[in-house]
Amino acid sequence: MAAPTTIDLSAAMITAPVPIGHWLAILPVAHCITLGAVLLMLRAHPRLQAWLAISGLAVLALIDATLLAKVAAEGPLTMVMGRWLPPFGIAFTVDLLGALMAFTAALAALAGGIYALADIGESGRRYGFFPLLMLLMAGVSGAFLTGDVFNLYVWFEVLLISSFGLIILGSERQQIDGALKYAVLNLIATTLFLIGVGILYAAFGTLNMADIAATTGDLRGTAPLMTLASLFLLAFAMKAAAFPVNFWLPAAYHTPRIVVSALFAGLLTKVGIYALIRVMVMLLPVERQELSLVIALAAAATIVVGALGALAENDIRRLFGYVVISGIGNMLAGVALGGGIDGISGAVFYALHSMVLMTALYLAAGEIARRGGGFSLSDLGGLYRQSGGFTALSLVLFLAACGLPPFSGFWPKVILVKASLDSGAWWLGATILAGGFLTTIAFGRLFLLAYWRPPAVALAPSRANWRTGLPLAALTALTIGFGILPEKLLALSQSAAAGLADPKAYLHSVFPGGIR
Repeated sequence: MAAPTTIDLSAAMITAPVPIGHWLAILPVAHCITLGAVLLMLRAHPRLQAWLAISGLAVLALIDATLLAKVAAEGPLTMVMGRWLPPFGIAFTVDLLGALMAFTAALAALAGGIYALADIGESGRRYGFFPLLMLLMAGVSGAFLTGDVFNLYVWFEVLLISSFGLIILGSERQQIDGALKYAVLNLIATTLFLIGVGILYAAFGTLNMADIAATTGDLRGTAPLMTLASLFLLAFAMKAAAFPVNFWLPAAYHTPRIVVSALFAGLLTKVGIYALIRVMVMLLPVERQELSLVIALAAAATIVVGALGALAENDIRRLFGYVVISGIGNMLAGVALGGGIDGISGAVFYALHSMVLMTALYLAAGEIARRGGGFSLSDLGGLYRQSGGFTALSLVLFLAACGLPPFSGFWPKVILVKASLDSGAWWLGATILAGGFLTTIAFGRLFLLAYWRPPAVALAPSRANWRTGLPLAALTALTIGFGILPEKLLALSQSAAAGLADPKAYLHSVFPGGIR
């Protein structure tokens, strides 16, 4: 009888001290959770709570900027929990993709936090807006920075719990209705994700991403990898609001406070896209290739449905919700074209652009309602005469959303169309262009009705408010900067895509002595 196999667990322990720089990998999450707890204890002091939260979000952006600079200069870095090396321990592994997404998310959250000074009253602060915002950022940051698939599921749950609290803040009837639709579809997606995680662990015996990426080729003949890829594709597509499971987004995103809608539109769907890129491109590249036609068809349908929905809508918030969906289609197109670096780099560039742009668009919707008296295109008019500066900012955002030069939305679409043509998928490139054309018509209609058309009744003078104007102007400036000076962001996106296609540096960060 053979002797039982034993594992020397002492060899899996870290004996050397963890380098100080590697603590940066976990610092954004620890910062958000700690600050969220402090803010919760300050519920009786809403004014102090608000300013402390904004200061904390500024610190978060600074931490993420430092993390991004370190990863860009030195390559991926890993922080191991409990001093246990993977695959026994849980690792936070930060590569260029995760650092880019985390930093951009922090900028969007900071803009939302400043806007919330005007949008969230004292009752909303007492009911926990700012603690929930920090918990949301803990979940978003954790999802972008983790190196463990089960941990990715955990951080999805964290951001879902906080988003449920934010979407019902105010307890209005339409908020409860929107939260129900949001919750049901996302919980179904989470269940599918958890099932996939269970099958993954049964097949690989590990949930560490680097370990899985290194051993996928050895298990391709025995493990149900296509089943796994299909489950993850469906789960993440639901979370990203891709066709045909996109209907929950326009039914939910128009119900909460406008700053909550802005944060949801800018961040939550991008976490789904990030997870899809991470799992399908780095962990299951062969299965992604086999499913590329399915992903491309879903991408094309998502683009068209989103653009047509935007054309049909009368409520600005719902219109912007369909623009979010159309943008998800463009990112999915990059995943479908992920056999080369161009497709993935286009998807990464578009995701970063969309995080900034969609946050800014919803904040602009709040300004439209404040100045014009509502969100309905039937009732709006005369915004151009009321404020030329706000009109100029809005026009920049509209052109960027349409993918027109010289703004940020132009470059990722150029990359994606070129990648489509290079791969022979001309019809996908044509769909991307057609979606941009339809979106241009939708925004042209919005501009003509809300800004250029004379108002039905005289508009009351609207005083400038730095709490709403500053974050909107800052995000618009980023949109212009990404468009006029795209070289640095394009280089970072290409490097991030290359790191996914060939994850040797990622694997070496987790296993500096070689794979087990």
